[in-house]
Amino acid sequence: MSTCGCVTSLRYGAPMRTILVDRPIDLLASLSPLVSSHRDPTIRLRHDRVVRASRTPDGPATLDVRRVGERRFEATAVGPGRDRALEGAPDLLGAEDDLAGFAPQLDPTVARAHHLRPGLRLIRSGQVEDLLVPTILAQRVTGREAGRAWTRIVQAWGAPAPGSSGLRLPPTCAQLAARPYWEFHHLGVERSRARRIAVACRELAASNGFRHPADATTYARLLRIPGVGPWTAALVARSTAGDPDAVEVGDFHVKNHITFALTGDARGSDDRMLELLAPFAGHRGRVVRLLTSVVRRPPAFGPRRRVVPVDAL
Repeated sequence: MSTCGCVTSLRYGAPMRTILVDRPIDLLASLSPLVSSHRDPTIRLRHDRVVRASRTPDGPATLDVRRVGERRFEATAVGPGRDRALEGAPDLLGAEDDLAGFAPQLDPTVARAHHLRPGLRLIRSGQVEDLLVPTILAQRVTGREAGRAWTRIVQAWGAPAPGSSGLRLPPTCAQLAARPYWEFHHLGVERSRARRIAVACRELAASNGFRHPADATTYARLLRIPGVGPWTAALVARSTAGDPDAVEVGDFHVKNHITFALTGDARGSDDRMLELLAPFAGHRGRVVRLLTSVVRRPPAFGPRRRVVPVDAL
């Protein structure tokens, strides 16, 4: 069911889209999955504005969405893909996120998290290519390492985004698939992840990014790509297709975080996490996002492991 109203008009000869939503949107919380680090060269995100460079089926575009009221946003875009970017702006904000069937009252901790984060929406960027490579980069490394590698890749092989934002477009999957693995090493990516990126990008390039925007079948289709497991597929599907039930099974921290939030036990397993989330079937991914944004992390045990950058090896 549509939850927003949109009006397209012209400002100074350029198209502008006004987006009216039925409930507040927390831009920082909702769009954070699109930001790999504070230096991510493809996006700038604030509480009242998001500027994002992306590649659309019609060409590159830079989308600029500003909050002009509690429930009103204005979006403009430049570049060959500007119309496509404007068309997808409500989905990018999570304006069409549907809470039907979500019952936070089944658990007091979930109810409290939902109360504290009423503006957290599940977004839908629309294109698998948007997040697949950054998510593969985050496999088995820290978020800081993954963010550093993504920034280096975009700076080295991307291109300036349309307009004057200063952002950069990420390289296309076809471009990344053509790179030998050793070129990734100097950018902080070891051989195994570089090869997984190449294989996944070849699959996407061959299928033209699945040939249509991300949808309810995205998770299953991602699992058919070599090197993409449940963890990667869940994260990509949740933010590209707005899948509210996608849970990142296999994550080192999330199973502990959810178990701690719902039971108080400092350590858990994937099976235990799924058991605890079962009452929220259909919205398990939403519960994960809510709890990880509100409940503090479980206590850590043991010393920190020193991170050695790949390019220093």
